[in-house]
Amino acid sequence: MMDGKRVVIVMPAYNAGRTLERTHAEVLAHGFVDRVIVVDDASRDDTVERARSLPRTSVHVHAVNRGYGANQKTCYGLALDDGADVVVMVHPDYQYTPKLLPALVAPIVWDVHDCMLGSRILGGRALHGGMPAYKYVANRALTLAENLLIGAKLSEYHTGYRAFSREVLLSLPLADNSDDFVFDNQMLAEIVWRGFRVGEVTCPTKYFAEASSINFGRSLRYGFGCLRTGLAFRLASWGLGSGARYPRPRPDHR
Repeated sequence: MMDGKRVVIVMPAYNAGRTLERTHAEVLAHGFVDRVIVVDDASRDDTVERARSLPRTSVHVHAVNRGYGANQKTCYGLALDDGADVVVMVHPDYQYTPKLLPALVAPIVWDVHDCMLGSRILGGRALHGGMPAYKYVANRALTLAENLLIGAKLSEYHTGYRAFSREVLLSLPLADNSDDFVFDNQMLAEIVWRGFRVGEVTCPTKYFAEASSINFGRSLRYGFGCLRTGLAFRLASWGLGSGARYPRPRPDHR
């Protein structure tokens, strides 16, 4: 625990056998981590076998591949069932360093922020870390568009390194969100809508052979999905849409 708060790390895994143990070791190096939950999305390698050998770790396996968003839905549900006060998503492919966990967890534990993001853009070294140029340009363009549509000032909406308070996760209509990659984007829009406090810390970027990445076609679909998310938010703010994702009246946790 950190200051009496139960901290649970969730790892949405898919073919992460080569990097899982290294990531896990750096996670547990932090004494405040209470539990690691690995959710495997029907990997074709030895991810599950390796995960089941790790200490302080629960393993859940999807019988069929359900998608990145669906994997996160399972992750967060299991973490809440485990009694987590703070939940951090750490990708087991080691693209995001677990060494930054204290910087993500502490602001939530001490009630400074409700959600923390590890930003690859802050610090200005994303390209030096190996981010492909086309992804960097797309990241910046989408972030600009979404900041305008959503009215936030985030450095990026697309990081996979995220920490949430229990209250945030219980407040979001996660089941209504996509089972694909745009799930991340929808979560952030819903968090901003509800007035939760979002903080960012700079996170070094790592791109290498074992790190997961989506191809150009899926990246394109993700980009259009992000724009649809921002547009839906803007329309809801004008009173032209509501529902579970953007309820009326608009909550305010600030």
